[in-house]
Parts: sequence; C-alpha cells; structure tokens
Amino acid sequence: MLSQLTNKNILSTMNKLTVFIKKNLSNILVLAIGVTLLTSSEAKAFLQQGLLKIGLFEPNLKKEIIKKENPNNYNFEMKDLNGNTIFLSDLKGKVVFLNFWATWCPPCIAEMPSIQLLHDKFKNDDEVIILTLEVDGKQDKIQKFINRKKLTVPVYMPNSSIPLELFDGTLPTTIIFDKQGNVAHTTLGMADYSGQDIVDFLNEVKAMH
Repeated sequence: MLSQLTNKNILSTMNKLTVFIKKNLSNILVLAIGVTLLTSSEAKAFLQQGLLKIGLFEPNLKKEIIKKENPNNYNFEMKDLNGNTIFLSDLKGKVVFLNFWATWCPPCIAEMPSIQLLHDKFKNDDEVIILTLEVDGKQDKIQKFINRKKLTVPVYMPNSSIPLELFDGTLPTTIIFDKQGNVAHTTLGMADYSGQDIVDFLNEVKAMH
C-alpha cells in the first residue's frame, strides 16, 4: 500500500513538472540561452560575429601615418608554434598587420575569421604580413583552437615583454606598422577586417615607401 502511494506521488510530481515545463518552455529556453552566453566564450563569440556581419564594428581607418620618434623602441620577440623566434624589427621593410588576442576572449574569437580572410587576400604579397599574437602563450590551447577553427593565419606567442606603448592589455588590439616600423593604425576592440576598406588601407601604406 505504501509503495503504491509512493508511486502515485512520483507520477503526480512528474505530471506537474511536465505541465510546468510545457507552460514555461519559452522562458526556460531564454534562460538557458542566457546562461550559455554568460558562461561560454564560443557562444558569446558567435553572437558577436553576427554583429560584425551586419557592419556594426568596422575599423576606423585613418588616412595618415602616425609617426613614432623611435619605432625601434617598440621591438620585442615572438615565437611561433614550432619554436621559431623572430623580433618585430625583423619584419622591417614590410607592412605588418599585428593582432593581439587570446583563446578565451570572445571578441577575439569573433573577429578571427575576418583576419583569416584578410590573410588569405595577402598570402601571396611579400610586402604585407598578417600575423597574430596570442598573449597568454599556452601552446596546447592555441593549437587546439587553430585546429578547431581551421586557421592558417600565422600565430605567435610572446617570447619577451611587450612594450606597453603597443599593448596595454586591451583585447583584442590590432596595430598596423608601415615599412619603416611606424604605427600606421591602431584598433582597440573588435572589428571586421574582411572588407575592401582594410585591403585598400594596407595597399596605401605599402605604396608609401
């Protein structure tokens, strides 16, 4: 008898729960989406990618070169995933698009496909280099991210301290250097680099020297 009452109570509770879920399904879904967005970098990045695609985050490209008195002071060492090292000064003579990012940063993840597209457009241009610097330098995480996103844009890690004049901790940060090592452009925050405007700007900087 006690067992029958217990089973009835369980069935009654399950029925009430089913009715509650059906009545509140839309609210439950909204809550689930909200929790996911709050806890998942990939989910946040997916939402931000949608904002990029509708043109809300175009880079504010300036048409003048920002001259630095001593561009060599902004030199630092980077290491790729194979252990090869280069200094930023080694790239002098080329236009350099350098993006600072991290694998856990949603806006960084969101803009990465557009940087990959930009890299594809200039991959055969010896005078323009598109590269990224993952600031945390955790190689296993970087490699998993690259494999998952199928990226071919060069990814480096810092192998020395980064001058604060270049990177103050804001993620993402993107800097474009001219062939002489001067800063031609800086973007703090997320932007879409898949458009023709950034291609034209890089070509304009390339033609200056």
